Amino acid sequence: MTVRITDLAQAEAYVASVGLDVSALAVIVAEALGEDLGGRGVLPTGTGKGVDVTSVATIAADAVATAELVARRPGVVAGLPVAAYVLAVVLTSVVGSPGPFVVEVLADEGDRVETGDVLVRVDGGTRALLTAERVALNLLTLTSGVATATRAWVDALEGTGARVRDTRKTTPGLRMLQKYAVRVGGGVNHRLSLADAALIKDNHVLAAGGVVPAYERVVAMFPDLWVQVEVTTPEQAEAVVAAGATEVLLDNMSLATMTEVVTSLKGRARFEASGGLTLASAASVARTGVDFIAVGAITHSAPILDIAMDLV
Repeated sequence: MTVRITDLAQAEAYVASVGLDVSALAVIVAEALGEDLGGRGVLPTGTGKGVDVTSVATIAADAVATAELVARRPGVVAGLPVAAYVLAVVLTSVVGSPGPFVVEVLADEGDRVETGDVLVRVDGGTRALLTAERVALNLLTLTSGVATATRAWVDALEGTGARVRDTRKTTPGLRMLQKYAVRVGGGVNHRLSLADAALIKDNHVLAAGGVVPAYERVVAMFPDLWVQVEVTTPEQAEAVVAAGATEVLLDNMSLATMTEVVTSLKGRARFEASGGLTLASAASVARTGVDFIAVGAITHSAPILDIAMDLV
């Protein structure tokens, strides 16, 4: 389905339609444009700070062009609303961006794309297009890379019933976008922040004097909060489930041990495997009966999906 955008309000509506927070994205984009333009956001025109000096020097203020965002490699695309928003912001803010503009998004979020596929076509001021290029591509290639990496894990787990889940191992300032990309790729999100859910890890267990005391202290202080407990032995798993835990993270356990734990506690809790997982081992881990597989690599180590902007 083609999405056609001719003003900033439409771009904002497109962002909101995929469940992204427009205000939060505005901050991310303003900071990113600020990095490129030597200040915060799209600054007033001039020479040097606040403008793309190369484009101002080489391109007439009234020049217009058509540009296409084109996939250079196969993958899963995510972040098209983000790229469209960046383009709309710059096309409505940069002096020397004359008249109306049109951004046409030609692919859907989550599409598998091939080399040469045109994802976005945009008509507008040439200076503005080239000013927006890098920020739009940086965000689009990052999120598409995360979606592509996630889809590889989803494919590896097909038929097992287990889901791939992300972590907080994200790029500072871009967690919202990377976790969104995980969803587009077919994965599910773990907590967004330290405040919205509790994850009791080994250091919490040591500080509290045991896995059960740690769990009991969390639920006593935050009785309505989602709580997950990390365990490293079957004994810890048995004890914390007996104490009431319904979400258990099995950390660096062997396949045999995970199978033992899940089989013995089936129906009493949901289980997530974590630590040392690979695509090659994903299906074997899933067959232990775990509900989720935690993969930090889909955010912290995903290569970008190569996408370029071409003037046509």
